[in-house]
Amino acid sequence: MELNGNWEEEEEDEEEFEFSRNYFLAKELASSAKKSKSKNRVTDINVVDEQELREAAWQIEPKHESEIVLLLDSYKTKYPEWLLALRCGFGLLMYGFGSKKALIEDFASTALTEYAVVVINGYLQAINLKQVLIALAEVLWDQMKAKRRVSYRDLPMSQQSFHSQSMDDLLTFLDQVEIEDGGFFVGVVIHNIDGPGLRDSETQQCLARLAACARIRVVASIDHVNAPLFWDKNMAHTQFNWCWYHVPTFAPYKVEGMFYPLILAHGSANQTVKTATIVLLSLTSNAQSVFKVLAEHQLCHPEEGNARDQLVIVMRKQKLIKSLMTVKKHLSKMHKHRLVNLLRYFDAQNCSYILVNNQTLKEFLEEVL
Repeated sequence: MELNGNWEEEEEDEEEFEFSRNYFLAKELASSAKKSKSKNRVTDINVVDEQELREAAWQIEPKHESEIVLLLDSYKTKYPEWLLALRCGFGLLMYGFGSKKALIEDFASTALTEYAVVVINGYLQAINLKQVLIALAEVLWDQMKAKRRVSYRDLPMSQQSFHSQSMDDLLTFLDQVEIEDGGFFVGVVIHNIDGPGLRDSETQQCLARLAACARIRVVASIDHVNAPLFWDKNMAHTQFNWCWYHVPTFAPYKVEGMFYPLILAHGSANQTVKTATIVLLSLTSNAQSVFKVLAEHQLCHPEEGNARDQLVIVMRKQKLIKSLMTVKKHLSKMHKHRLVNLLRYFDAQNCSYILVNNQTLKEFLEEVL
């Protein structure tokens, strides 16, 4: 009996030892596995070319196409209501999941055939809002000329002078236009009013002033959940004067997504030039001159940036820009659009550096400037 008891105790000890041994072996294996995982980095991911990735994305077969078509057709019954809201002085704000581009364009081409329509693609990375105001001013100017049947000299502005006017002057003109036809207005369609090219406060305030003009009606779409935070009470209820419509379409954002950088894709030099071209063409001629001087200096001195003071001296010699504040304003705009990088050197000088390699920059200067 005593031998049997000792044997059972030894067997229990062996089981406990085996359990402990297995436990620590498992911990050791888990620890080594964690160490091996920690060596992996995001930069080690084998990314593909952006164009190749976009082509693959376009080839993805859409789902529920017939249901989406039926849903879009169901919204057509609301077109008369939307048109009535515009005639009564309201703006239309479309929200809901899915791209609303096709829906709004169909509404404009179907219900607004008697009115002029100007389209703003807010999903673009950069938008020249002044060109939009000029286009609207020209449309209203032509309408004034046709309706009032007055001579060229009697009009407050000439069509040729719009390009030389400031944005404040253009907005004042749009707000003070007098046309005998009381029901006439110009529709402004804004796809993605919360898009990257329209998100700053100054642009939103300008759009609000535009929407408040007597002969302007805005039809816009939003997609970001926090987009209404762009507007205060006065902007939303008085200037834009929104009528909110929940119109989920569940349609893919194919067109809008083309202008956003893709994750897991290499950014090619061609794409960099394309993006820089869009940004630069949206800037004023003076800003383009600043960029050209920066680019020429960077090509000659690739290892250093261009100090602001030195930049002003060069601009003054070329009789382009005289004020340091003007140069700072243009550089800040370029930095905002990630066209240049602002650096501070050891001697406390603020320097600017264009964020492309020299070969790409040289091609860009030859093609654009």
